[in-house]
Amino acid sequence: MAEMINQKLRKVANGIIDIQNIKKRYVMGSQIIDALKDVSISIQKNEYVALMGPSGSGKSTLMNILGCLDTPTTGSYKLNGTEVSEMTEDELARVRNKEIGFVFQTFNLLPRLTSLENVALPMIYAGMNKADRTKRAEEVMGMVGLAERMDHKPMELSGGQRQRVAIARALVNNPSIILADEPTGNLDTKTSYEIMNIFEAINNAGNTVILVTHEEDIARHAKRIIRLRDGLVESDVPNEPVKAEQH
Repeated sequence: MAEMINQKLRKVANGIIDIQNIKKRYVMGSQIIDALKDVSISIQKNEYVALMGPSGSGKSTLMNILGCLDTPTTGSYKLNGTEVSEMTEDELARVRNKEIGFVFQTFNLLPRLTSLENVALPMIYAGMNKADRTKRAEEVMGMVGLAERMDHKPMELSGGQRQRVAIARALVNNPSIILADEPTGNLDTKTSYEIMNIFEAINNAGNTVILVTHEEDIARHAKRIIRLRDGLVESDVPNEPVKAEQH
């Protein structure tokens, strides 16, 4: 009994995301869309979670709320124990820049900047000086295997290399959470597995990774799979992850 209580206490202490009874309603003219109807999820520090669901299931809406890019209509979202709805705009901006790293399907790189400059961008908003920005950006570029591509602009890189740059940018401020929205959606199968290998390493290094995908073979890399349907949690189960390097 004592050990069970201790396990529960450890779980609460390590909780990084806790959403309770989240609803999100969009009103578009005379049309009302309930994107999320009643969603409750807790995610612990260092979890690797895949959010799955068909188009219209609410997974992208939930991702935007988790990333503090959107707010729920009703319900509670606590990030590291703090109620997000009570944060100021400055606090939310700091969370988006420092606590959460974003990786998108379309990479969202600035075409006129080099890879290194793209990676360093979040550190400008964090107020870091140029020498420290460059040193950290070079370090993270090396971590994702792009030490030889720092001076290349996005159009001079393959899709997989561009996604590596995007991942490096997401990691550069040492965020505790990585949110990845369909990060392999524009990549071929071989490159997709290489990118999933990087996410696996990021999770093994201690980061919480939350992956939105509609692809079963990509979700299988996660340690927990949450399936959404029609704005509700359909299932939430642990998963024995496949190893990316096996493919």
